[in-house]
Amino acid sequence: MKKKVLIVVSDYYEDIANALLDSTKKFLNKRIKFNIIKVPGVFEIPIIISKNINKFDGFVAIGCVIKGKTAHFDLISKSVIDAIMNLSIDSKKPIGNCILTCFNHKQALARKKKGREAAIALNSILYK
Repeated sequence: MKKKVLIVVSDYYEDIANALLDSTKKFLNKRIKFNIIKVPGVFEIPIIISKNINKFDGFVAIGCVIKGKTAHFDLISKSVIDAIMNLSIDSKKPIGNCILTCFNHKQALARKKKGREAAIALNSILYK
C-alpha cells in the first residue's frame, strides 16, 4: 500500500522552490502518493503540516531562507527548523526537511537536488 505524503512548499523564491519540488517529485512519483500545498513563506510551513498531521503518513517541507542584512534570517531559520523537528517528534511522523538556509541566491540554486535527498530520507523512515 502506498503511503500518503503532503509536500508543503514555500514559493517565496519561486525558481528555487520549483527546482526543489521537481527533484522531490521525481523521487516520490513511483513510490508514494502525494499532495502539494504552496505557502507564501517558510514560516507558514509548520502551520500547514500541523493542520494536516492526521491526514498524511509523512511530509516534505520545501523552502529557502536567504541571509540578508538583519537578524531575520537567523530567527526565521531557527524557528521553522525547531517547529518542524518538534512536529515530527510529537506526532511520530517523518518530515523530510528541505528548507535551505543559504547566504545567497546562487548558493541556493546550487542545492536544487536537496529535495530528492529529503524525499529519500522520508522514504527510508516511512518504510521502516
